[in-house]
Amino acid sequence: MLETGWNFENSYARLPNSFFTLHNPIPVEEPGLVILNAPLAESLGLNIEALQSEDGVAVLAGNRVPQGAEPLAQAYAGHQFGHFTKLGDGRAVLLGEQMTSKGERVDIQLKGPGRTPYSRGGDGRAALGPMLREYIISEAMHALGIPTTRSLAVVTTGEAVQRETALPGAILTRVAASHIRVGTFQYVAKWGTMEELRTLADYAISRHYPDIEADENRYLRFLEEVIKRQAALVAKWQLVGFIHGVMNTDNMTISGETIDYGPCAFMDTYDPATVFSSIDTQGRYAYGNQPYMAGWNLARFAEALLPLLDENQEKAVEKAQDAISHFSKIYEANWLEGMRAKLGIFNEESDDEKLINDLLSLMEKNHADFTNTFRALTLANNEETGLNGEPEFAEWYGKWKARLDRQEESKTSVEQLMRNSNPAVIPRNHRVEEALEAAVEQGDLIVMDRLLKILSNPYAYSPEKAEYCTLPEPSTGRYRTFCGT
Repeated sequence: MLETGWNFENSYARLPNSFFTLHNPIPVEEPGLVILNAPLAESLGLNIEALQSEDGVAVLAGNRVPQGAEPLAQAYAGHQFGHFTKLGDGRAVLLGEQMTSKGERVDIQLKGPGRTPYSRGGDGRAALGPMLREYIISEAMHALGIPTTRSLAVVTTGEAVQRETALPGAILTRVAASHIRVGTFQYVAKWGTMEELRTLADYAISRHYPDIEADENRYLRFLEEVIKRQAALVAKWQLVGFIHGVMNTDNMTISGETIDYGPCAFMDTYDPATVFSSIDTQGRYAYGNQPYMAGWNLARFAEALLPLLDENQEKAVEKAQDAISHFSKIYEANWLEGMRAKLGIFNEESDDEKLINDLLSLMEKNHADFTNTFRALTLANNEETGLNGEPEFAEWYGKWKARLDRQEESKTSVEQLMRNSNPAVIPRNHRVEEALEAAVEQGDLIVMDRLLKILSNPYAYSPEKAEYCTLPEPSTGRYRTFCGT
């Protein structure tokens, strides 16, 4: 039998028992490998051939627990659309932490391996379409340079899952820096002890922010560092038009990775009010609201940490409020830096933000495509901006060109900066749906394989990407996405 290369440690399983429940995946009838992320497997130190074998697929399906793993379901809570509730891994099992040859520690989690003690009314299973969707989007996000959990594999189960109709079941193997969430801290702060809260914070600091372990005010520094990472992350979302769709506190990681690709999608026409999620009827997590909701979630994180920030309640609140008050400035600095790069601007001028916002206003007013507008500006192809012929755009364009002329960098350097900052392609919603339909309905993976190849190098402006830049045919209905069940 080939050695797969699993090299598990289980540091999370050494934390207090109240943080999790030891729980094995529930075996499935007939596991079959649909897709394997070979480059990711190789980087994890795994043998690709062994993963594709019967024994390897059995692990990915939850039918076999690999040596060294200690499967568990994590407990956490969360504000879901503003309402606080007790949660937990209702359809996920953490196998353990893979230790790579570079000394990196990453979680290996199965998503969809059956009911757990936290399942509540759910069946703990997942359908093939949503699992392939997470695979596509998470790998696209990685290629875009956005911190994200990743997808190692998707396997079918040979069993149907019942939703509105019977759907083919599947399990996704997710790789993450960790699955510690804001909601994990909320859970311990609400139902745990002071010592358990301190233990969780120390563990998270050691795992994700080791540079501050020796800091006298390490818990305040911890809060500040998480704020910085989340501000940078959400700015990256905004810069490519990504809409998470369900920014509950249980879907915000302490590591600063994007997690839980349920009703997510990428914006076509620029509109800050864009919502895709079928359950976000009030637009709480609309594109334009994402920075505000990130700040709101981080305030909930700060509340959970209050007992560690200072023995004096008033002083603790003061410190937390001061830390949270910096989020907007940090976010705006990240966003402004990214938007300057998208427009080929290397230095700073006081009117840059107005120049950027004027362009966005023109895009919104004229229903211009977000990605293609910046792509067209990069290629100096104004006809494809969706704004050409508009007098206001001509005026804006003149101001932009004058702004570029005031910096020392050459036209070649400007174009290269723009190419590196503006993706030629994103996972267009209609292209993702096309790939999923072919894979799920016809068992045809060719469409998805081609899409994944195109998305693997999104900043390459190559001819074969042109057809993936086109917009969908006009539709009478709004595109909707659903939680990945």
